[in-house]
Amino acid sequence: MQHMDVVQLAKYLETSKPQLIDVREPWEFEICHLHNSINIPMAQIPQNLSTFSTTAESVVICHHGVRSMHVIQYLRQQGINNLINLDGGVDAWAQQVDKDMPLY
Repeated sequence: MQHMDVVQLAKYLETSKPQLIDVREPWEFEICHLHNSINIPMAQIPQNLSTFSTTAESVVICHHGVRSMHVIQYLRQQGINNLINLDGGVDAWAQQVDKDMPLY
């Protein structure tokens, strides 16, 4: 599984446009999220497999990086492999990259 920390992702987003998939619950997504990310709660991933490209890169995001890691393991079993787990999730993003982002 490929991992990226928040500082690496911030730098990566300057030159690349991966799909950003946030697997937190809608109420969490409403509090804070990365710009241009789409919200597909973890429990809805099986019904939304077509959202994930088998060729384009997707960064999977959650609060701290654990749910996203589980989602990536599931997606790999479904044959989707071009996935990056955001280590530290939005919590680390708010603390290290976007200090104006709300924490919860």
